[in-house]
Amino acid sequence: MEYEAVIGLETHVQLKTRSKMWCGCANAFGADPNTHVCPTCLGLPGALPVANAEALRLTVLTGLLLGCDIPGYAKFDRKNYFYPDSAKNYQITQYDQPSTRGGRLEFELDGAVHAVRITRAHLEEDVGKNVHFDRHSGVDFNRAGVPLLEIVSEPDITSADMAHAYLNALVEVLVRGGISDCDMEKGMVRCDVNVSVRPKGSPTLGAKIEIKNMNTFSGVRRALDYEIPRQIAAVQRGETLRQETRRWDDVAGITEPMRSKEDAHDYRYFPDPDLLPFTPAADWVESLRSLVPELPLARKQRLASQYGLPAGDAEVLKSNPDLCALFEKAAEGYPHPKAIANWVINNLPAQLAASGLSISNLRFPPAHLRELGSLVESGRISSKIAQDVFADMFATGEAPAAIVERKGLAQVSDTSAIEAFCDQAIAANPGPAADFKAGKDAALNFLKGQVMKLSKGKANPGLVGDILARKLRA
Repeated sequence: MEYEAVIGLETHVQLKTRSKMWCGCANAFGADPNTHVCPTCLGLPGALPVANAEALRLTVLTGLLLGCDIPGYAKFDRKNYFYPDSAKNYQITQYDQPSTRGGRLEFELDGAVHAVRITRAHLEEDVGKNVHFDRHSGVDFNRAGVPLLEIVSEPDITSADMAHAYLNALVEVLVRGGISDCDMEKGMVRCDVNVSVRPKGSPTLGAKIEIKNMNTFSGVRRALDYEIPRQIAAVQRGETLRQETRRWDDVAGITEPMRSKEDAHDYRYFPDPDLLPFTPAADWVESLRSLVPELPLARKQRLASQYGLPAGDAEVLKSNPDLCALFEKAAEGYPHPKAIANWVINNLPAQLAASGLSISNLRFPPAHLRELGSLVESGRISSKIAQDVFADMFATGEAPAAIVERKGLAQVSDTSAIEAFCDQAIAANPGPAADFKAGKDAALNFLKGQVMKLSKGKANPGLVGDILARKLRA
Protein backbone atom coordinates (compact mmCIF):
# COMPACT_ATOMS: atom_id res chain seq x y z
CA MET A 1 0.00 0.00 0.00
CA GLU A 2 1.23 3.48 -0.87
CA TYR A 3 1.20 6.11 1.88
CA GLU A 4 1.25 9.91 1.80
CA ALA A 5 2.26 12.57 4.31
CA VAL A 6 -0.04 15.25 5.67
CA ILE A 7 1.81 18.23 7.13
CA GLY A 8 0.74 21.42 8.89
CA LEU A 9 3.11 24.07 10.23
CA GLU A 10 2.88 26.43 13.19
CA THR A 11 5.37 29.24 12.60
CA HIS A 12 6.22 31.61 15.45
CA VAL A 13 7.50 34.98 14.26
CA GLN A 14 8.88 37.74 16.49
CA LEU A 15 7.25 41.05 15.63
CA LYS A 16 9.31 44.12 14.79
CA THR A 17 8.50 46.30 17.80
CA ARG A 18 10.72 48.39 20.04
CA SER A 19 9.13 47.15 23.29
CA LYS A 20 7.57 43.95 24.59
CA MET A 21 3.94 42.95 24.25
CA TRP A 22 2.64 43.95 27.68
CA CYS A 23 5.22 46.34 29.13
CA GLY A 24 7.81 48.94 28.19
CA CYS A 25 10.86 46.65 28.42
CA ALA A 26 13.05 46.64 25.31
CA ASN A 27 12.46 44.04 22.61
CA ALA A 28 16.18 43.66 21.90
CA PHE A 29 18.54 40.76 21.27
CA GLY A 30 21.91 40.11 22.90
CA ALA A 31 21.61 41.87 26.28
CA ASP A 32 22.98 40.34 29.49
CA PRO A 33 20.57 37.83 31.05
CA ASN A 34 17.60 39.27 32.93
CA THR A 35 18.39 42.92 32.21
CA HIS A 36 15.31 43.62 30.04
CA VAL A 37 12.76 42.61 32.66
CA CYS A 38 10.18 44.23 34.92
CA PRO A 39 7.40 43.07 37.29
CA THR A 40 5.03 42.55 34.35
CA CYS A 41 7.21 40.23 32.27
CA LEU A 42 8.40 38.46 35.44
CA GLY A 43 4.79 37.77 36.42
CA LEU A 44 5.04 39.42 39.84
CA PRO A 45 1.81 39.86 41.84
CA GLY A 46 -0.11 43.04 41.09
CA ALA A 47 1.60 43.79 37.76
CA LEU A 48 -0.95 44.35 34.96
CA PRO A 49 -0.40 43.98 31.22
CA VAL A 50 -1.07 46.75 28.68
CA ALA A 51 -1.28 45.72 25.03
CA ASN A 52 1.38 47.01 22.60
CA ALA A 53 -0.45 49.02 19.91
CA GLU A 54 2.27 48.44 17.31
CA ALA A 55 2.04 44.66 17.81
CA LEU A 56 -1.71 44.85 17.22
CA ARG A 57 -1.13 46.87 14.04
CA LEU A 58 1.46 44.41 12.72
CA THR A 59 -0.86 41.49 13.46
CA VAL A 60 -3.67 42.98 11.38
CA LEU A 61 -1.23 43.94 8.62
CA THR A 62 0.02 40.34 8.53
CA GLY A 63 -3.53 39.14 8.17
CA LEU A 64 -4.00 41.46 5.19
CA LEU A 65 -0.71 40.28 3.63
CA LEU A 66 -1.96 36.69 3.83
CA GLY A 67 -5.50 37.42 2.67
CA CYS A 68 -7.05 36.70 6.08
CA ASP A 69 -10.35 37.96 7.45
CA ILE A 70 -10.00 40.52 10.25
CA PRO A 71 -12.77 39.98 12.81
CA GLY A 72 -14.24 43.01 14.55
CA TYR A 73 -13.81 41.25 17.90
CA ALA A 74 -10.83 39.29 19.24
CA LYS A 75 -9.83 38.41 22.77
CA PHE A 76 -6.79 37.29 24.74
CA ASP A 77 -6.69 34.04 26.67
CA ARG A 78 -4.55 32.39 29.30
CA LYS A 79 -2.91 29.12 28.29
CA ASN A 80 -2.00 27.40 31.55
CA TYR A 81 1.08 25.24 31.92
CA PHE A 82 3.91 24.89 34.41
CA TYR A 83 7.35 25.16 32.86
CA PRO A 84 10.34 27.02 34.37
CA ASP A 85 10.54 29.46 31.46
CA SER A 86 6.99 30.72 32.08
CA ALA A 87 7.16 32.97 35.14
CA LYS A 88 3.38 33.45 35.37
CA ASN A 89 2.68 29.73 34.87
CA TYR A 90 0.49 30.74 31.94
CA GLN A 91 1.03 32.26 28.51
CA ILE A 92 -1.14 35.08 27.18
CA THR A 93 -2.30 34.06 23.71
CA GLN A 94 -5.42 33.96 21.54
CA TYR A 95 -7.50 30.82 21.38
CA ASP A 96 -11.02 30.64 19.94
CA GLN A 97 -11.39 34.29 18.84
CA PRO A 98 -8.06 35.35 17.26
CA SER A 99 -7.21 38.59 15.48
CA THR A 100 -7.14 36.98 12.01
CA ARG A 101 -8.82 33.99 10.40
CA GLY A 102 -8.46 32.21 7.08
CA GLY A 103 -6.13 33.23 4.28
CA ARG A 104 -3.64 31.54 1.96
CA LEU A 105 -0.04 31.70 0.87
CA GLU A 106 1.00 31.04 -2.72
CA PHE A 107 4.56 30.01 -3.59
CA GLU A 108 6.58 28.27 -6.27
CA LEU A 109 7.99 24.76 -6.14
CA ASP A 110 9.50 22.85 -9.07
CA GLY A 111 8.24 25.44 -11.54
CA ALA A 112 4.60 25.30 -10.39
CA VAL A 113 2.58 27.59 -8.12
CA HIS A 114 1.19 25.95 -4.97
CA ALA A 115 -1.16 27.33 -2.32
CA VAL A 116 -1.38 26.52 1.37
CA ARG A 117 -4.38 27.69 3.36
CA ILE A 118 -3.77 29.68 6.53
CA THR A 119 -5.99 28.75 9.48
CA ARG A 120 -5.13 31.81 11.55
CA ALA A 121 -2.37 34.21 12.54
CA HIS A 122 -2.80 34.98 16.23
CA LEU A 123 -0.91 37.14 18.66
CA GLU A 124 0.80 35.82 21.78
CA GLU A 125 3.81 36.38 24.01
CA ASP A 126 7.14 34.58 24.05
CA VAL A 127 8.48 32.92 27.19
CA GLY A 128 11.94 32.93 28.76
CA LYS A 129 14.90 30.80 27.76
CA ASN A 130 16.20 27.90 29.84
CA VAL A 131 20.00 27.88 30.10
CA HIS A 132 21.73 24.69 31.26
CA PHE A 133 25.18 24.56 32.88
CA ASP A 134 27.26 21.65 34.20
CA ARG A 135 25.63 21.40 37.64
CA HIS A 136 22.66 23.77 37.50
CA SER A 137 20.22 25.52 35.21
CA GLY A 138 18.92 29.08 34.96
CA VAL A 139 16.25 31.05 33.13
CA ASP A 140 16.84 34.24 31.14
CA PHE A 141 13.57 36.19 31.02
CA ASN A 142 14.76 38.87 28.57
CA ARG A 143 12.64 37.21 25.90
CA ALA A 144 9.58 36.77 28.13
CA GLY A 145 6.74 38.96 26.90
CA VAL A 146 8.23 39.61 23.45
CA PRO A 147 5.34 39.76 20.91
CA LEU A 148 5.00 36.70 18.70
CA LEU A 149 2.71 35.95 15.82
CA GLU A 150 1.79 32.29 15.49
CA ILE A 151 0.88 31.54 11.87
CA VAL A 152 -0.95 28.22 11.63
CA SER A 153 -1.33 26.48 8.29
CA GLU A 154 -3.94 23.96 7.26
CA PRO A 155 -2.57 20.43 6.66
CA ASP A 156 -2.11 21.16 2.94
CA ILE A 157 1.61 20.37 2.76
CA THR A 158 2.58 16.99 1.37
CA SER A 159 6.40 16.80 1.40
CA ALA A 160 9.55 18.07 3.09
CA ASP A 161 10.45 20.16 0.03
CA MET A 162 6.99 21.73 0.00
CA ALA A 163 7.31 22.63 3.69
CA HIS A 164 10.70 24.22 3.03
CA ALA A 165 9.36 26.26 0.09
CA TYR A 166 6.32 27.40 2.13
CA LEU A 167 8.49 28.62 5.01
CA ASN A 168 10.85 30.53 2.73
CA ALA A 169 7.92 32.17 0.93
CA LEU A 170 6.30 33.09 4.26
CA VAL A 171 9.47 34.79 5.47
CA GLU A 172 9.76 36.70 2.18
CA VAL A 173 6.23 38.05 2.64
CA LEU A 174 6.77 39.02 6.29
CA VAL A 175 10.07 40.78 5.61
CA ARG A 176 8.59 42.55 2.58
CA GLY A 177 5.65 43.75 4.70
CA GLY A 178 7.90 45.05 7.51
CA ILE A 179 6.38 42.61 10.01
CA SER A 180 9.64 41.04 11.23
CA ASP A 181 13.32 40.88 10.35
CA CYS A 182 12.95 37.06 10.53
CA ASP A 183 16.57 36.64 11.63
CA MET A 184 16.72 32.96 12.52
CA GLU A 185 20.12 33.30 14.18
CA LYS A 186 18.44 35.60 16.73
CA GLY A 187 15.52 33.23 17.26
CA MET A 188 13.02 35.46 15.45
CA VAL A 189 11.46 32.53 13.58
CA ARG A 190 10.73 29.12 15.05
CA CYS A 191 8.53 26.36 13.75
CA ASP A 192 6.51 23.45 15.11
CA VAL A 193 5.80 20.69 12.60
CA ASN A 194 2.66 18.53 12.70
CA VAL A 195 2.94 15.45 10.49
CA SER A 196 0.96 12.27 9.97
CA VAL A 197 0.74 9.60 7.29
CA ARG A 198 -2.25 7.84 5.72
CA PRO A 199 -3.03 5.54 2.78
CA LYS A 200 -2.78 7.61 -0.38
CA GLY A 201 -6.15 9.12 -1.26
CA SER A 202 -7.72 8.37 2.11
CA PRO A 203 -9.78 11.22 3.63
CA THR A 204 -8.94 10.11 7.18
CA LEU A 205 -5.96 11.71 8.92
CA GLY A 206 -3.46 9.60 10.79
CA ALA A 207 -2.13 10.19 14.31
CA LYS A 208 -0.61 13.66 14.50
CA ILE A 209 3.04 13.77 15.54
CA GLU A 210 4.41 17.18 16.53
CA ILE A 211 8.08 18.05 16.19
CA LYS A 212 8.80 21.03 18.44
CA ASN A 213 10.87 24.19 18.19
CA MET A 214 12.61 23.79 14.87
CA ASN A 215 14.88 26.81 14.46
CA THR A 216 16.12 26.33 10.87
CA PHE A 217 14.15 25.65 7.72
CA SER A 218 16.75 23.18 6.51
CA GLY A 219 16.23 21.40 9.85
CA VAL A 220 12.49 21.21 9.16
CA ARG A 221 13.20 19.58 5.81
CA ARG A 222 15.69 17.10 7.28
CA ALA A 223 13.36 16.25 10.18
CA LEU A 224 10.50 15.51 7.77
CA ASP A 225 12.78 13.49 5.50
CA TYR A 226 13.41 11.29 8.55
CA GLU A 227 10.00 11.35 10.23
CA ILE A 228 7.78 10.55 7.24
CA PRO A 229 9.59 7.28 6.35
CA ARG A 230 9.74 6.42 10.08
CA GLN A 231 5.96 6.67 10.40
CA ILE A 232 5.30 4.79 7.16
CA ALA A 233 7.63 1.96 8.22
CA ALA A 234 5.90 1.75 11.62
CA VAL A 235 2.43 1.52 10.05
CA GLN A 236 3.60 -1.10 7.56
CA ARG A 237 4.89 -3.18 10.51
CA GLY A 238 1.38 -3.08 11.97
CA GLU A 239 2.19 -0.62 14.76
CA THR A 240 -0.40 1.88 15.96
CA LEU A 241 0.95 5.40 15.98
CA ARG A 242 -0.22 7.61 18.85
CA GLN A 243 -0.37 11.37 19.09
CA GLU A 244 2.86 12.61 20.65
CA THR A 245 5.47 15.38 20.71
CA ARG A 246 8.97 14.62 19.48
CA ARG A 247 12.23 16.55 19.28
CA TRP A 248 14.65 16.72 16.37
CA ASP A 249 18.27 15.74 17.06
CA ASP A 250 20.10 17.53 14.27
CA VAL A 251 23.42 15.85 15.02
CA ALA A 252 22.08 12.31 15.05
CA GLY A 253 19.58 13.06 12.28
CA ILE A 254 16.62 11.50 14.13
CA THR A 255 13.46 12.50 15.98
CA GLU A 256 13.03 11.34 19.58
CA PRO A 257 9.95 11.10 21.84
CA MET A 258 9.45 13.93 24.36
CA ARG A 259 5.95 13.51 25.76
CA SER A 260 2.40 12.65 24.82
CA LYS A 261 0.81 15.43 22.77
CA GLU A 262 -1.38 17.85 24.71
CA ASP A 263 -4.91 18.68 23.62
CA ALA A 264 -6.54 22.09 24.06
CA HIS A 265 -8.37 21.03 27.22
CA ASP A 266 -5.05 20.19 28.87
CA TYR A 267 -4.14 23.90 28.87
CA ARG A 268 -7.41 25.03 30.51
CA TYR A 269 -7.80 28.11 28.30
CA PHE A 270 -9.91 30.94 29.67
CA PRO A 271 -10.21 34.67 28.77
CA ASP A 272 -7.57 36.86 30.39
CA PRO A 273 -9.45 39.03 32.91
CA ASP A 274 -6.80 41.78 32.81
CA LEU A 275 -7.04 42.53 29.07
CA LEU A 276 -9.84 44.14 27.08
CA PRO A 277 -10.93 42.53 23.79
CA PHE A 278 -9.35 43.84 20.60
CA THR A 279 -12.03 45.51 18.46
CA PRO A 280 -10.39 47.04 15.38
CA ALA A 281 -12.46 49.68 13.58
CA ALA A 282 -13.29 48.93 9.95
CA ASP A 283 -11.85 52.23 8.69
CA TRP A 284 -8.59 51.59 10.55
CA VAL A 285 -8.30 48.15 8.96
CA GLU A 286 -8.90 49.71 5.53
CA SER A 287 -6.16 52.27 6.17
CA LEU A 288 -3.77 49.38 6.82
CA ARG A 289 -4.90 47.65 3.64
CA SER A 290 -3.41 50.55 1.68
CA LEU A 291 0.01 49.70 3.17
CA VAL A 292 0.08 46.15 1.76
CA PRO A 293 2.97 46.06 -0.76
CA GLU A 294 3.28 44.00 -3.91
CA LEU A 295 4.06 40.50 -2.69
CA PRO A 296 7.19 38.69 -3.91
CA LEU A 297 5.48 36.06 -6.08
CA ALA A 298 3.18 38.64 -7.68
CA ARG A 299 6.22 40.82 -8.36
CA LYS A 300 8.08 37.95 -10.03
CA GLN A 301 5.10 37.18 -12.25
CA ARG A 302 4.71 40.85 -13.21
CA LEU A 303 8.41 41.27 -14.03
CA ALA A 304 8.25 38.26 -16.33
CA SER A 305 5.13 39.44 -18.14
CA GLN A 306 5.81 43.19 -18.24
CA TYR A 307 9.49 43.08 -19.19
CA GLY A 308 9.82 39.65 -20.76
CA LEU A 309 12.48 38.60 -18.23
CA PRO A 310 13.39 34.93 -17.83
CA ALA A 311 12.38 33.26 -14.56
CA GLY A 312 15.92 33.38 -13.13
CA ASP A 313 16.24 37.14 -13.58
CA ALA A 314 12.74 37.77 -12.20
CA GLU A 315 13.58 35.60 -9.17
CA VAL A 316 16.69 37.63 -8.36
CA LEU A 317 14.85 40.94 -8.68
CA LYS A 318 11.77 39.92 -6.70
CA SER A 319 14.00 38.88 -3.81
CA ASN A 320 15.78 42.25 -3.70
CA PRO A 321 13.33 45.20 -3.68
CA ASP A 322 16.09 47.84 -3.96
CA LEU A 323 17.68 46.12 -6.96
CA CYS A 324 14.25 45.71 -8.53
CA ALA A 325 13.38 49.39 -8.06
CA LEU A 326 16.65 50.42 -9.76
CA PHE A 327 15.98 48.05 -12.66
CA GLU A 328 12.45 49.35 -13.22
CA LYS A 329 13.59 52.98 -13.21
CA ALA A 330 16.44 52.19 -15.61
CA ALA A 331 14.28 50.08 -17.94
CA GLU A 332 11.50 52.70 -18.16
CA GLY A 333 10.80 53.27 -21.85
CA TYR A 334 13.81 51.20 -22.97
CA PRO A 335 13.03 48.69 -25.75
CA HIS A 336 15.39 45.97 -24.46
CA PRO A 337 14.85 45.58 -20.68
CA LYS A 338 16.73 42.27 -20.61
CA ALA A 339 19.96 44.18 -21.38
CA ILE A 340 19.31 46.47 -18.41
CA ALA A 341 18.60 43.45 -16.21
CA ASN A 342 21.97 41.98 -17.16
CA TRP A 343 23.80 45.07 -15.88
CA VAL A 344 21.72 45.24 -12.70
CA ILE A 345 21.93 41.54 -11.86
CA ASN A 346 25.38 40.52 -13.13
CA ASN A 347 27.56 43.63 -12.87
CA LEU A 348 26.17 45.90 -10.19
CA PRO A 349 26.24 43.50 -7.19
CA ALA A 350 29.93 42.73 -7.76
CA GLN A 351 30.80 46.44 -7.87
CA LEU A 352 28.73 47.10 -4.73
CA ALA A 353 30.44 44.28 -2.84
CA ALA A 354 33.92 45.44 -3.86
CA SER A 355 33.27 49.08 -2.95
CA GLY A 356 31.22 48.60 0.23
CA LEU A 357 28.51 50.87 -1.17
CA SER A 358 24.77 50.20 -1.19
CA ILE A 359 22.18 50.93 -3.85
CA SER A 360 20.97 53.92 -1.83
CA ASN A 361 24.27 55.75 -2.33
CA LEU A 362 25.06 54.92 -5.95
CA ARG A 363 26.91 57.70 -7.75
CA PHE A 364 25.06 57.32 -11.06
CA PRO A 365 21.32 57.68 -11.83
CA PRO A 366 19.27 54.85 -13.41
CA ALA A 367 19.13 56.74 -16.73
CA HIS A 368 22.88 56.11 -17.19
CA LEU A 369 22.13 52.37 -17.59
CA ARG A 370 19.75 53.15 -20.45
CA GLU A 371 22.42 55.31 -22.06
CA LEU A 372 25.02 52.56 -21.71
CA GLY A 373 22.67 50.04 -23.31
CA SER A 374 22.00 52.40 -26.21
CA LEU A 375 25.73 52.86 -26.84
CA VAL A 376 26.17 49.09 -27.19
CA GLU A 377 23.02 48.60 -29.24
CA SER A 378 23.94 51.36 -31.68
CA GLY A 379 27.39 49.85 -32.22
CA ARG A 380 29.22 52.88 -30.88
CA ILE A 381 31.03 50.70 -28.31
CA SER A 382 31.50 46.94 -28.05
CA SER A 383 30.12 44.89 -25.17
CA LYS A 384 33.68 44.41 -23.91
CA ILE A 385 34.36 48.15 -23.86
CA ALA A 386 30.97 48.60 -22.14
CA GLN A 387 32.30 46.65 -19.15
CA ASP A 388 35.08 49.22 -18.70
CA VAL A 389 32.64 52.10 -19.17
CA PHE A 390 30.32 50.62 -16.53
CA ALA A 391 33.16 50.35 -14.01
CA ASP A 392 34.15 53.97 -14.67
CA MET A 393 30.52 55.11 -14.44
CA PHE A 394 30.09 53.28 -11.12
CA ALA A 395 33.22 54.89 -9.68
CA THR A 396 32.67 58.45 -10.91
CA GLY A 397 28.97 58.85 -11.72
CA GLU A 398 29.92 60.27 -15.13
CA ALA A 399 27.58 59.64 -18.06
CA PRO A 400 28.61 56.73 -20.34
CA ALA A 401 28.79 58.86 -23.50
CA ALA A 402 31.07 61.35 -21.73
CA ILE A 403 33.35 58.51 -20.58
CA VAL A 404 33.55 57.12 -24.13
CA GLU A 405 34.41 60.56 -25.48
CA ARG A 406 36.96 61.35 -22.77
CA LYS A 407 38.77 58.01 -23.11
CA GLY A 408 38.44 57.68 -26.88
CA LEU A 409 36.66 54.35 -26.54
CA ALA A 410 34.31 54.64 -29.53
CA GLN A 411 34.15 51.45 -31.55
CA VAL A 412 35.98 51.42 -34.89
CA SER A 413 33.51 50.60 -37.67
CA ASP A 414 35.57 52.06 -40.52
CA THR A 415 35.98 49.21 -43.02
CA SER A 416 39.37 50.30 -44.30
CA ALA A 417 40.82 50.57 -40.78
CA ILE A 418 39.51 47.12 -39.84
CA GLU A 419 40.83 45.62 -43.08
CA ALA A 420 44.29 46.89 -42.18
CA PHE A 421 44.08 45.22 -38.75
CA CYS A 422 42.89 41.99 -40.39
CA ASP A 423 45.77 41.99 -42.87
CA GLN A 424 48.23 42.38 -39.96
CA ALA A 425 46.64 39.52 -38.00
CA ILE A 426 46.66 37.15 -41.01
CA ALA A 427 50.27 37.97 -41.86
CA ALA A 428 51.41 37.47 -38.26
CA ASN A 429 49.52 34.17 -37.81
CA PRO A 430 49.89 32.03 -40.95
CA GLY A 431 49.15 28.80 -39.07
CA PRO A 432 45.62 29.69 -37.89
CA ALA A 433 44.96 31.31 -41.28
CA ALA A 434 45.88 28.04 -43.02
CA ASP A 435 43.76 26.05 -40.51
CA PHE A 436 40.68 28.14 -41.35
CA LYS A 437 41.28 27.70 -45.08
CA ALA A 438 41.52 23.96 -44.43
CA GLY A 439 38.03 23.94 -42.91
CA LYS A 440 38.74 24.52 -39.20
CA ASP A 441 36.18 27.27 -38.51
CA ALA A 442 37.28 27.64 -34.87
CA ALA A 443 40.58 29.16 -36.05
CA LEU A 444 38.66 32.28 -37.07
CA ASN A 445 37.97 33.09 -33.38
CA PHE A 446 41.70 33.16 -32.67
CA LEU A 447 42.30 35.58 -35.52
CA LYS A 448 39.37 37.75 -34.37
CA GLY A 449 41.01 37.95 -30.96
CA GLN A 450 44.26 39.10 -32.56
CA VAL A 451 42.44 41.84 -34.46
CA MET A 452 40.71 43.01 -31.27
CA LYS A 453 44.12 43.23 -29.58
CA LEU A 454 45.56 45.28 -32.46
CA SER A 455 42.57 47.66 -32.31
CA LYS A 456 42.74 47.82 -28.47
CA GLY A 457 39.26 46.38 -28.31
CA LYS A 458 37.70 49.09 -30.44
CA ALA A 459 37.06 47.19 -33.67
CA ASN A 460 33.47 46.21 -34.38
CA PRO A 461 33.53 42.43 -33.70
CA GLY A 462 30.85 41.69 -36.31
CA LEU A 463 32.76 43.49 -39.05
CA VAL A 464 36.01 41.84 -37.97
CA GLY A 465 34.54 38.37 -38.45
CA ASP A 466 33.02 39.21 -41.83
CA ILE A 467 36.20 40.81 -43.19
CA LEU A 468 38.50 38.03 -41.95
CA ALA A 469 36.28 35.34 -43.49
CA ARG A 470 36.12 37.20 -46.82
CA LYS A 471 39.87 37.70 -46.98
CA LEU A 472 40.69 34.10 -46.07
CA ARG A 473 38.23 32.63 -48.56
CA ALA A 474 39.44 34.84 -51.42
